[in-house]
Amino acid sequence: MLDFDLAKRYEVETKRLKEAVRRNINRFPNDFMFEITRSEYNSLRSQFATLEVGGRGKYSKYQSFAFTELGVAMLSTVLNSEKAIEVNINIMRAFVTIRQYALGYVELKRELENFMKTTNMQFSDIYKVLDILVAHKKELEKPRNPIGFRQHNG
Repeated sequence: MLDFDLAKRYEVETKRLKEAVRRNINRFPNDFMFEITRSEYNSLRSQFATLEVGGRGKYSKYQSFAFTELGVAMLSTVLNSEKAIEVNINIMRAFVTIRQYALGYVELKRELENFMKTTNMQFSDIYKVLDILVAHKKELEKPRNPIGFRQHNG
């Protein structure tokens, strides 16, 4: 994604976004972000529109930064806006959810393989096993009280 699109999404000025990146340039290696070339910029500029006549243009006269998905995630850590904070929190939650899903899948597969080895069940019985494992997993994933908000029994 380009810097001006991300600036809109993070609800900051493009100028501020670029300042934050430059102040934290060590957080943006080439696989996170790069500056597009002048010819790439001119090609994009002709696709979007040219600078407006009279006064400052709508589009930057400087080359844009292009961000990969890793760069977008890192950008949310260096910007200081409510939207950037919200995005950063959601990214962290997504990573945890994906990790839990992956671990749950691997664990479920391992348990199913072990179960199939130790019993002589047919494929129709696999659904029963899956129901048992899913019920067990749901029991383990019941919501807990957040840290610092423990309920006390009166």
